[in-house]
Amino acid sequence: MIAAFFLAALTATFHPPNPTVGDPITIHFMQPATLDPSADFEIVSRRGSEMVLRTFKPAPIALSGVSGGVHFRNLVVPVRSVLGPNDTLAPAPLAPPRMPPQPLVPLIAIGVALLLAIGGWITAYRLSRRRKGAPIVMLAPAERFRAAVAKSARAKQRWASLADATRAYLAERGFGAELTTSQLLAHLHDDAIENVLHRGDLEKFSPWGAPAGDFDAIAAKALELIDRFEPRVGEEAA
Repeated sequence: MIAAFFLAALTATFHPPNPTVGDPITIHFMQPATLDPSADFEIVSRRGSEMVLRTFKPAPIALSGVSGGVHFRNLVVPVRSVLGPNDTLAPAPLAPPRMPPQPLVPLIAIGVALLLAIGGWITAYRLSRRRKGAPIVMLAPAERFRAAVAKSARAKQRWASLADATRAYLAERGFGAELTTSQLLAHLHDDAIENVLHRGDLEKFSPWGAPAGDFDAIAAKALELIDRFEPRVGEEAA
């Protein structure tokens, strides 16, 4: 409740109705007022007929001053202490801190992420071991040439693919990959290889492409390079 009191035609109200030490106490006068200075309180703010006071003494404070040209005295505002009766002022015992309850969703998410990471590591380790354990098959130059020629038959530009396979095999036999078609043919003097290389160049660079021809027969002629450059079993033993 808001306390109200009267003194010689002076009316004022204050709140909170039961202020304690340190509380801001708002006093509303009916007319603009001026308070006499006192060591019992301090004026926090002043606006028109409203003032905000504060005191740190646990006892009623008496106000005096002028309001509406009328002098007033002993306008009492009760102030009570925040301490209980016969308080020894001893500090209260401190309770040990309690950990707030931990939410379960982040813990579950962390656990799932950890399991996924472990599973990924295990899978990567097994795959790496499997790759390491797989034998590496090294084909001889002749076998790589035969496989490349067979693959050329299914290529989109089969003449160009056959020519590239032939050039790769010749490079392994000592004819540099940087040699042009004319330079290779100057060393080889082979009509079948000339046919293969020219068809490959025409398919790569000519707007009309390579002329029609029996691919299987021309590829078989290219494979005859193996007999020319690979040593026979008897010759190798000799």
